[in-house]
Amino acid sequence: MKPIYKLIIAVLIPLAVGSLAGYFTASSVNGWYTTLVKPSFNPPNWLFAPVWTSLYIMMGIALFLVWNSGAAEDVKRTAVTLFIVQLVLNFLWSFVFFYAQQPGWALVNIILMWIFIFLTILWFGKISSLSAWLLVPYICWVSFATVLNFAIWKLNP
Repeated sequence: MKPIYKLIIAVLIPLAVGSLAGYFTASSVNGWYTTLVKPSFNPPNWLFAPVWTSLYIMMGIALFLVWNSGAAEDVKRTAVTLFIVQLVLNFLWSFVFFYAQQPGWALVNIILMWIFIFLTILWFGKISSLSAWLLVPYICWVSFATVLNFAIWKLNP
């Protein structure tokens, strides 16, 4: 397969997952979420879409760099599997937090997601340092989101 097609597919995968999560969460973002007590550091709602879109694009580029590399297949397979697991957890977090309206269980989910993002960064780094660095803003945002999730859970018993 030509590299340009791999790049398009690799970027579309996280964007599609994010769009699907957005579909499930849209009604809750404008409904249930507005009724929650939020900490003072809660970003404005308009910020989430551009941040997540940028992160999903960087994730896709990182995936492409790994997929298109000449690394050993077993190393690539492990790296891509970790990427898929964290991406599934990413989707599930949106579903659990917004659709199921369960901030406590979402907190458990996001902690697992953070662990798998970290593992993905480590494995991507074995293949391409650029692919690992492209995921650093993602883990930083998820770190912030974890603190925000915790605060919302505590503020809304």
